Amino acid sequence: MAAQTPGPQREIRRRNLSRVLYAVAQQGPSSRAAVATRLGLTRTAVSTLVDELLRGGLLTEQGPAPAAGGPGRPGTALALPDSGPCGLGAEIGVDHLAVCAIDLRGRVRARAEADSPGRDSVPDAVLTPLRELVDQVAARARELGLAPAALAVAVPGLVTRGTATVVRAPNLGWHGVDLTPPLAEAGAERDPLPLLVDNEANLGALAELWLSGGRVPRDFVHVSAEVGIGAAVVLDGALLRGHRGFAGEMGHMPVHPDGERCACGGRGCLEQYAGEPALLRAAGIPADGPRAAALAALRQSAASGCVRALDALGTAGGALGLALAGTVNLLDPRALVLGGVLARFAPWLLPSLERELRERTAAPGALPELLVSELGADGPLLGAAHTAVRVVLDDPLAYPAGRRG
Repeated sequence: MAAQTPGPQREIRRRNLSRVLYAVAQQGPSSRAAVATRLGLTRTAVSTLVDELLRGGLLTEQGPAPAAGGPGRPGTALALPDSGPCGLGAEIGVDHLAVCAIDLRGRVRARAEADSPGRDSVPDAVLTPLRELVDQVAARARELGLAPAALAVAVPGLVTRGTATVVRAPNLGWHGVDLTPPLAEAGAERDPLPLLVDNEANLGALAELWLSGGRVPRDFVHVSAEVGIGAAVVLDGALLRGHRGFAGEMGHMPVHPDGERCACGGRGCLEQYAGEPALLRAAGIPADGPRAAALAALRQSAASGCVRALDALGTAGGALGLALAGTVNLLDPRALVLGGVLARFAPWLLPSLERELRERTAAPGALPELLVSELGADGPLLGAAHTAVRVVLDDPLAYPAGRRG
């Protein structure tokens, strides 16, 4: 874009360019006047910012738009482009890999999935095929006129804050794995893309916050399950990350201190009672075949009234309620959001979960609202992709000219 200006002025310009992009993203096609009204800036200031974003390919003009504030000469409708920058999101699951590309409008434009070697696999056996998927999706995105701007990866484990290092992922058997070397060039046509790595529950929570259309409030606890259980805390629209970035490890919260041994080394962790393997085991459903088939069998058993399946889900819901009651007492969130596999089984989990909450929540009055995710298993992947595209929305000045198509 334009030549660099001194620090404070550049920061103001960066912030205002970002505000304009987000205004158009939230309002849809809008005139300059409508954007100025929404942001409380002068029309002249907005026009200057818009012209810069048009030159950079971050906005496009779509024809007439109604004048802001009523009758008058119609302005030109501004919109986010179909082409230009996109974000690449990737998810490492215990048994699957997924990658997608979204454009500035938040639409998924390309997607690819593959099976993963799963638990206790060496990192290279997972990261090599993941890179191939990223390259495949990036190539498809370029065919559509999109230019990858960043790559964000969701992982089922602890990630040191501000790094790409997975400190521990018990369900993968990983310890101290830096994703930078194997993924440094993934999806890049020229220069390496910015690489962002985060816990899958954190990215799933951000997807709930950004994509729910206001259904999910700005203060909530998001808990989801795949093989393990992850949680994330959002307060006033921001993730609570903790000093090292490890906040939200609810799956390894002990609910029965003398209970079964967990992969993390502890005993009686929530995952041992409400995680996917625990659910299938308690319901008497073999877990050595395809995961999707096993989960479908559990759902069918519950729907048909199978006592063993219902007991397994009731026990899991109670364990979740026990863990969440402590969280509610500590944080007083407005809502609890169930995602991933938990969303699929919510009808059978919620009764015992809510019962535990009512018995163990100290504050008087209504419980936090219990919400079931509408994103399901896609939450972490979409959260990763939107995190990647927000690299551009948050800082248009950092989007290199060489990646503008």
